[in-house]
Amino acid sequence: MELYSATTDHTVHFNQFQRGTSDRIRYKRVNERTGREVPYDKIVKGHETDNGEYVIVEPEELDEIAPGRSRTLDIEAFVDLDEIDPVHFQKTYWLGPAKAEFSRPYLLLAQAMKKTNRAGIALFVMRGKQYLTALTEDKGILAVHTLFFADEIRKPKDVLDVTPQGRAPRGKELDMAVSLVESMADDWRPKDYRDTYTERVTKLIKAKQKGRKVKVEDEPAEATGVVDLMEALQRSVEASKKKRGKKVS
Repeated sequence: MELYSATTDHTVHFNQFQRGTSDRIRYKRVNERTGREVPYDKIVKGHETDNGEYVIVEPEELDEIAPGRSRTLDIEAFVDLDEIDPVHFQKTYWLGPAKAEFSRPYLLLAQAMKKTNRAGIALFVMRGKQYLTALTEDKGILAVHTLFFADEIRKPKDVLDVTPQGRAPRGKELDMAVSLVESMADDWRPKDYRDTYTERVTKLIKAKQKGRKVKVEDEPAEATGVVDLMEALQRSVEASKKKRGKKVS
């Protein structure tokens, strides 16, 4: 099998310059004691221990202990795809047959996974790191999703500054919230959404390149500090209807 990245980064990337000059800012690997630059092949990795000392590890030592050095993708189990919490998903790759003669077993596995709605769980090593992955079917093509390990996912109670408290809402208040949510129900169409900030950055660059004046975007609305969920949802409904050109009742 051959692995291909399924996504691309459309972020506009910048180099750094000293203001008022055309001098590039570059980063170097410098020995902090001597101040001299160190070539890449002379660099090793070091892990800091609890007592502040470092354990030095050579790149070859990491390669020797890497599991799955054959770069095979060995499926350990097939699980119900719906049981995988979306928080585990990290990045997606398309998986293609290495040769044309492998197409038959490839398609057979893809169809079996589609029919059973199963994902193949596997571990493999790529670029010096071990990944937990889920193999799935997508319109006849196999996809490999890298997953976060369970201990890499932070619990909400360990992250949130304020956790929601009190009894679960019910009755008319809940019915109204459900009604407002349903009033904004729509089909999921990914193509309807785009990175408008990147588009504005691109326009900014083109305008400056041609010496044109840059148009300043309107200031975003300030946060109102609304604590009433009904009011917040109602505003969202009204904004959504205006955006679609509908009358707000």
